[in-house]
Amino acid sequence: MATGPSVTANTSLHMDYETKIFPRTGGYGRYNRIVVVFSWFPNFAVMLNLFSDVFYTLIPDSYHCKPDPQLLPSTFLLSNFTKQGYLNYTIPWVNGTGLSHCELFKYTSNTSDFSENVPRERVSCTKGWEYAHVAGLQSNFVTEWNLVCHDYWKIPFQHICFMTGWIIGYIFLGTLCDWLGRRRCFLLSISLSSLFGVAVCLSSSAVVFLLLRLSQGAMLAGVFLSSYIARLELCDPPHRLMVAMVSGVFAVFAELLLPGIAVLCRDWPVLQAVATLPLLLLLSYWCCASLFPESPRWLLASGQIPQAKRSLQEFSTRNGVCLLDEIYPGETLLSEMDLVYREDFQPRYFSVLELRRTRVIWKNCLILSFTLFIGTGVQYCFTRNLHSYSTNFYFSYFLRVMMGALACIFICLSVNHFGRRGMLLLSAIITGLSSLLLLALTQYLRGGLVLVLSVVGLLFSQALAMLSIFFACEVMPTVVRGGCLGLVLAAGCVGMAASSLMELQNNGGYFLHHVIFASFAVLSVLCIMLLPESKRKPLPDSLKEGESQRRPPLFLSRPDRDNLPLLCTRPPLSEYNPDNYSRLVSATRKMLTKDNLPYRIAVHPPLLSDSETQGQENETLREVVS
Repeated sequence: MATGPSVTANTSLHMDYETKIFPRTGGYGRYNRIVVVFSWFPNFAVMLNLFSDVFYTLIPDSYHCKPDPQLLPSTFLLSNFTKQGYLNYTIPWVNGTGLSHCELFKYTSNTSDFSENVPRERVSCTKGWEYAHVAGLQSNFVTEWNLVCHDYWKIPFQHICFMTGWIIGYIFLGTLCDWLGRRRCFLLSISLSSLFGVAVCLSSSAVVFLLLRLSQGAMLAGVFLSSYIARLELCDPPHRLMVAMVSGVFAVFAELLLPGIAVLCRDWPVLQAVATLPLLLLLSYWCCASLFPESPRWLLASGQIPQAKRSLQEFSTRNGVCLLDEIYPGETLLSEMDLVYREDFQPRYFSVLELRRTRVIWKNCLILSFTLFIGTGVQYCFTRNLHSYSTNFYFSYFLRVMMGALACIFICLSVNHFGRRGMLLLSAIITGLSSLLLLALTQYLRGGLVLVLSVVGLLFSQALAMLSIFFACEVMPTVVRGGCLGLVLAAGCVGMAASSLMELQNNGGYFLHHVIFASFAVLSVLCIMLLPESKRKPLPDSLKEGESQRRPPLFLSRPDRDNLPLLCTRPPLSEYNPDNYSRLVSATRKMLTKDNLPYRIAVHPPLLSDSETQGQENETLREVVS
């Protein structure tokens, strides 16, 4: 732990970073822009691995049991039947869905009657299944290990395990990001995620696949978290929003490319290898430290003064700014850092456990976790309505991706003008209204109106999720930004896993799921009002700065509007003032001469006029002289 004076001096350095240190190192200069561009590529690689899970677990539209000749009569001859007739004879027909997915007919061995009236019984599949082509892939996680019928539960369970890995990664690697730094956490995560990605390609069973995907999800969470934080800490307030939304465009681009890549790969191990390839290319960041340097803001906030000085000198040199002993006239920042850094000085590292002593930071973290949980969880309700409108996989997939791209554009055009809190509130309101209308009026609305409400809800729920992540990164202090943002993102993964919980119960609790998230969306409107506004404000570095954030009024008052209080708090002026004797005399004289008194004091003239008095004084003077 640092000593008292050192901590005080270090805190003053935190406060001056945005206004004094950052501009003098070149600000958002050429080198900062280059580093930000290279921080976008990890987002592409992470999203490619995240959304490939959709193709791994996609159930084919049509599948049925393979016919088992041992269940047929001994006199049965295949040459007497067409292919469709053979399937109708061996597989039960289910009204409305076609051939049964999970059952076969079993005949007695000595029967010679091949009509539909022959006695037969139904049994489970014995020889496996025949599948139609999966969207994009010819084989995936489902068809490889026959995860249908009584093993269907393993598909949503796999997605729950994958999201559990992301939750664990966000929580633990977020704290590790505050202890080890952004760069070390990124390199550790990218190395292990690449290793697990290669191991997934070699999976020999469903259990091994589940465990490896869980581990890879945890490491991918660390890659996303560390790159997201480092990206924003290198920007000034005017560029933070655009930089964050461009990273969202990279994610959308990865989703758009994924169906085409799946068609070219055909098999899921090949697709996994292609998705892992960008992660392997990112290992080059180990060799070239200048592509992903450590955040100087975090170095200063954690009190690592020698490392911070070297980082600031590197940034200033690469930005074309000469940073010698003096960083600005009259004050020597590097010398001041030498004063702060003493022999007994030790850096200070914080964790999310420090939130126990805070009030504002904990409140902001809780509210933004709640809004992100709603934004990710309610999307399942809207996409399910899209499936009811069209069962085509690519229709709902590309429509969701397009809504993600429009959400990025909407945030870019509105948030810098109307503020973070205002647009987060608008997104929550529209998401809640769309969800409530679909919940109450779906059976009374036409298909086109249901589609419109689902698309609008999907658009603003994605905007709610994106803006919650960006807002959380801005309002959390640098010393605990990794841990706090990790908690927020973990809550979002819980919302994504909630949809798989419904599928695990065969959508038995879908209505309750929709009711809960629609109610939460309405409740979040009240919570968002308690958040501060971070537009055009520097990032907080210390816990004290995070606690000093205050909630502004939602609607700013006009300068020409009266601001008169409802009750007058200033006492009325009185004619009587006991503190001033002269005013007391004047007030008394005025009171005595007022006409509304019950009596009037007459003012008598003097007995002698002024002229007579002057004459008497002159005569007296002459007598004394004579």
